[in-house]
Amino acid sequence: MVTVARLTVLGAVEGLVDEAVLMRLMAHVGATPSAVYGKRGKPYIRQQLAGYNNAARFSSWIVLVDLNAEAECAPVLVETWLPDPAPHMCFRVAVHKIEAWILADAERLSRFLSVSPALIPTKPDAEPDPKRTLVEVARKSRRRAICQDMVPRPGSGRAVGPAYSSRLIEFALDEAEGWRPEIAAQRSDSLRRCIEGIGRLVGEGRASP
Repeated sequence: MVTVARLTVLGAVEGLVDEAVLMRLMAHVGATPSAVYGKRGKPYIRQQLAGYNNAARFSSWIVLVDLNAEAECAPVLVETWLPDPAPHMCFRVAVHKIEAWILADAERLSRFLSVSPALIPTKPDAEPDPKRTLVEVARKSRRRAICQDMVPRPGSGRAVGPAYSSRLIEFALDEAEGWRPEIAAQRSDSLRRCIEGIGRLVGEGRASP
């Protein structure tokens, strides 16, 4: 039996949920995360992007950001931020936020949140604010703990509940019962493109001498 070596890849993301999703994607395509940088918001990623791109001349890198309202579409953001990507750079954009990719696995997410699958949008990339959508879905959970963790308390002034990120990280990293990138990609074109991009990066890395 021949064992294929897993390519070691460096990454950069906006936050902890994004890190969990990226790690799951790397595992899905057969890569191993060496380290994941950033996790200090989108402006920080942009400040550091030139440095990441320079490092990608010599090692494999994946940089993942949300589209939000930065540009009218992902290609425009990519061209604006990184018009000259290094040979080993994979720069991808979640439309409109990383939560859209999580929403895209409706079957598993509905089970995790204890809600009807009918409550989850069938076109997550079209949701202007997937984070808000996800919170509203969680609000209808039959499990009190999900509501308490993911839905903001009245008067808190917060957009999400106190353990919102922890719950999504738990879901994203659970390979047995949680998020399935290959299923989610069927409903999210931006996720499909990201998986294809990471796959090409891994394939090229393995082919390099």
